[in-house]
Amino acid sequence: MPLRGRGRGGPGGGLVSATSPAWLYDSRVRHVRTARQRYALDHRTYYWLVDLDALPRLPRLLRPLGGFRARDHYDGRGPTIRAALDRFLAGQDAAAPTGRVLMLTQARVLGYVFNPLTVYWCHDADGSLGHVVAEVHNTYGDRHAYLLGPEAARGATADKAFHVSPFLPVSGRYRMRLPVPDERLDLTVRLDLDGSRAFTATVKGTARPLTPRALAAAALRHPLAPLAGSLAIRFHGVRLRLRGLPVVPRPRHQPQEGMK
Repeated sequence: MPLRGRGRGGPGGGLVSATSPAWLYDSRVRHVRTARQRYALDHRTYYWLVDLDALPRLPRLLRPLGGFRARDHYDGRGPTIRAALDRFLAGQDAAAPTGRVLMLTQARVLGYVFNPLTVYWCHDADGSLGHVVAEVHNTYGDRHAYLLGPEAARGATADKAFHVSPFLPVSGRYRMRLPVPDERLDLTVRLDLDGSRAFTATVKGTARPLTPRALAAAALRHPLAPLAGSLAIRFHGVRLRLRGLPVVPRPRHQPQEGMK
């Protein structure tokens, strides 16, 4: 059962190629909260790294384990994920990428997906990194995307503009380090609030080329991975509430340009 794709090799994510149209990252997600009360969450899962112009086409038996749908990203109305990304960039007065776009995300499993963070690395025709987009979803179904420059591969900052945790206000400043994955995945998102570190999320993983066997093994190691991640976030939220951490009122969500 071969996997098919039309990926291209090249600078920035050279792992994704015609022979390996996508990669899986066996990953550890860690959240460390230091504001008001220290608390840590550890979760094991797996992520996909794909070329948006060459999404993998799985054998029929494996399709329930890996679905990519445009409605799961941005405003959900684009004909493709790439078209939705281009529309978001246009709404932010940013040029559409002329080269490949790599997306790190979780795929639908048995029809369900929840992606707290999807990262897009947008390359120019010469292979250089032009933009990095961090798309964030919360458990209420709201969506927001942060447009960053190529410096995000080493470290970039952005004002927090989206309600994610019920225990943290929509204020402060993110420090994001989002390098293009290679054999290793190593992302860090840190929130600074009132001059001190309030929250840090890290995603670390090891790459495996996408094959039927690798996908089946990942699905067995992490059954219903998107649902498990969603339930873990909610479970730990309940634990924090039972510990007496006060809830911050959820502000009304205002979709940004390119996400309406």
